[in-house]
Amino acid sequence: MINKLDKELNFHHQALSLRTARQELLSSNVANADTPNFKAKDIDFASVLREKLSLTANTNNVGLTKTSPMHIGVNANGALDGSLLYRVPLQPSADGNTVDMDMERTRFADNSIKYDASITFITNEFRNLTKAMQER
Repeated sequence: MINKLDKELNFHHQALSLRTARQELLSSNVANADTPNFKAKDIDFASVLREKLSLTANTNNVGLTKTSPMHIGVNANGALDGSLLYRVPLQPSADGNTVDMDMERTRFADNSIKYDASITFITNEFRNLTKAMQER
């Protein structure tokens, strides 16, 4: 039972982490909409999530403590390293910027809705577990 719960929570943990990182990436695109030669970036969410899940399934999750400044730290943007894709614009601008605000708003809203849906799902799962454990 615990293994199933851990597997399910790991999936949602990875998905929420990627959704958060993608939201920051999309926000960066919107913030740089008027920057000349800025290239809009995004990720292929499904393939990156598959990759993250396969990595966590093949390794033991051991929390390491950094006890010296010489230790290698964890990269804050590690969720998206090596998986960033540049978007091909439908209608390129004269200044070389590839941000399409309509597409960015749509992707931003879609990502937000899916993030909220994941949170709602996790909340309902814990609510169901709590009900199952209560004495009736």
